[in-house]
Amino acid sequence: MSMRKPLAVCAAMFVTVPALAQAPQFGQAIAPADITPWDISIGADGAGLPPGSGTATQGEAVYAAKCQACHGEKGVGGPNDALVGGIGSLAPGKAPVKTVGSYWPYATTLFDYIRRAMPFPETKSLTSAEIYAVSAYILNLNGIVGTNDVLDAQSLLKVRMPNGDGFIPFPRNPK
Repeated sequence: MSMRKPLAVCAAMFVTVPALAQAPQFGQAIAPADITPWDISIGADGAGLPPGSGTATQGEAVYAAKCQACHGEKGVGGPNDALVGGIGSLAPGKAPVKTVGSYWPYATTLFDYIRRAMPFPETKSLTSAEIYAVSAYILNLNGIVGTNDVLDAQSLLKVRMPNGDGFIPFPRNPK
């Protein structure tokens, strides 16, 4: 067998290794101003909640105008079932029904989800006041807040979800 072929393979490897070590030259570094519109996470502690406020009554009007097309009317079943019925939906001896009121540990999670994902065809199009109002409406449907209770950055943190203690904490940085 000729030594030319193995030598050619080795030579090719030594030539291409330095080329692979160089980082690709695609795109450009992202500027902080470009990240800001996407850096909107709201955690359990409520850090980053924006100014604004809303009630369930106001939220019902927003829901009818901007949410009902996908989620349906309240109380008629279908996709709206996940919004309603937290009370007793995780009762012993019954099949669990995952709803906002039964399965979400924090009210801030509801706000965060609506803020980043709703309404489906126009995500991130709701104002902060509309998000507080829709959050209040959904929490009201689940019997968690009253019809005229005002939700804002301070009061949303005080909302205690019915199954908030039913979750096992998952440490993201175990020691």
